[in-house]
Amino acid sequence: MAARGRCPECGSAALVEDAHYAQQQLVCAACGCVLAEGLLTTTYAEEEHLREVAYSQSTGQREQRSRCLQRGIRRVQDLCKVLQLPTVFEETAVSYFQRALQLPCFHLVSLEKKELLGGCCVFVTCRQHNWPLTMGTICSLLYAKQELFAGVFVSLQRELGLSVPALSLGDLVKTHLNSFRLFQHAADVPAPFVEDKEKMVARTAQIVELASETWLVTGRHPVPVVTAAAFLSWQSLRPAARLSCTLARFCTLAGIDLPPPAHLRLKELLEILLRMASQLAWLRVFNLDKKTVVKHVGDLLQHRIFLLKNAFCLEDGEERGAAAAGEGSPGSAPGAGGTAQERACPLEGKRQREGGPRPLLPPCLTRPRKRLRTAAPSVSASAITGDEPISDSEIEQYLRGPEEMRALRKAKAWP
Repeated sequence: MAARGRCPECGSAALVEDAHYAQQQLVCAACGCVLAEGLLTTTYAEEEHLREVAYSQSTGQREQRSRCLQRGIRRVQDLCKVLQLPTVFEETAVSYFQRALQLPCFHLVSLEKKELLGGCCVFVTCRQHNWPLTMGTICSLLYAKQELFAGVFVSLQRELGLSVPALSLGDLVKTHLNSFRLFQHAADVPAPFVEDKEKMVARTAQIVELASETWLVTGRHPVPVVTAAAFLSWQSLRPAARLSCTLARFCTLAGIDLPPPAHLRLKELLEILLRMASQLAWLRVFNLDKKTVVKHVGDLLQHRIFLLKNAFCLEDGEERGAAAAGEGSPGSAPGAGGTAQERACPLEGKRQREGGPRPLLPPCLTRPRKRLRTAAPSVSASAITGDEPISDSEIEQYLRGPEEMRALRKAKAWP
């Protein structure tokens, strides 16, 4: 193999590399002069000057990094082909991967995280182009844990300064239900459990919209809500054959994982449906519970705006009347306000016992978490010593304003 430079002895440019006892030597082919030996790690720029360099600056590490980059690019391209993404998406994901691999924070990470880095680039690209793709889909294709994938995704987003928009609930419903195995006949899926995909997606989207209007989605992970809504819509389409099926069995038949909070989201959705059903006159004759109310989900969703208004919104007139009665009129007796409050409280309690309208509030307000009781302060800690710090607002309370100064000067008849 010819090398650059000339022989210092004869001036010939016929320099070749020769392996002698597993050690590379630079030899002149014309006169046989050995120009250098033992140069195991060199860069292309340093080969002209025949100087040894560190391995971190050698061609060996460049070749290793190049192999890692090529392997990662192929993984990104294969993942885009499996997901059937457009060519523009593939090019954007590859560019993100190349930029990320140049950062020092991704040089010394484990091989598993480097493999997940390509999946994160594809995930970011899909989100930026409003392509419905969930983190669970990527993790299932890469056989990765969602916690580890989320950590790499956050690091990629922070280091590259990427803006990743959130996925809308409507797109999430379509994407999540695409992975269900209930839309075609299979050996492990009974015939009564097979459902039409378009009908189930449409009804699930309506139930998710209802959950969004009743504060059940705010501050929550959307996947458990969508799973519970899909289960309700699936049951309501053919309730006679599916009411006995549990949520766990439904997820097993659909081939998806059961999120732990899905049971709580299902319970909250059923409570909303029961309160809405109490406003329909022809449903009051039935003794509806959390199972039988599923039969009437179609009717409840059809009139959900009217039913929600009657089931949860209190009348403003009653609230103003109770507030006015509590304050009392200027000419009324001092005990009139207390008597009015005593009349209003039993009325409110009776309304709650009968299942009347109540405020539509988030679950964090209707069922707040129990807080740990703090220890009562000791007598020595609560004693006033006079050395306590005084804030600026407390000092301003002791300062007289201009009007107070004028009133005081007028009262004392100061000149």
